[in-house]
Amino acid sequence: MTHHDILALLAGLATAAFVLTHALRPRPLGPSAWIGAAALCAAFAGWSLHAILTGGAFGFWVEHTRNAWGVQIWFDLLLAAGCALVFMVPEARQVGMRPLPWVVLVLCSGAIGLLAMLARILYLRDRGRTAGRV
Repeated sequence: MTHHDILALLAGLATAAFVLTHALRPRPLGPSAWIGAAALCAAFAGWSLHAILTGGAFGFWVEHTRNAWGVQIWFDLLLAAGCALVFMVPEARQVGMRPLPWVVLVLCSGAIGLLAMLARILYLRDRGRTAGRV
C-alpha cells in the first residue's frame, strides 16, 4: 500500500466517522465549530499546494479526463459543490455575507472554498448569537 492509498483510506474513514457522528448528534454544532472548518480548509489547501507543486496547476484536469471514472468523479464533485451551495448561499445571506465572491472562490478552488465559506458562516452565526447576549 502506498502512502497515497493510506491517506485516501484514512480520509474516507475520518469522513465517514465525522458524518455519521454529526448525523446522530442530538444537538447543533457548538460555538467553536468554525475553527474545525477553518483548520480543515488550511490543511486541505496545504495538500492542494503540494499537489499543484508536484503535478502542475492543471493536473486535476488530466485526472478527470483520463477515463470514465475520472469524468464520473468530476461530475460527483460538481454535483456535491452545487448541492452544498444550494444550502450555504441562503445561510451566507442570513449572516450578512455577499455570496457571489464566495461562489467564485468555490468554483475556482472546490472544497477549499466550501470549507472557507462554511467557516465564515459558522463564525458569523456564532458572533451574531454572542452579540445578542447581554
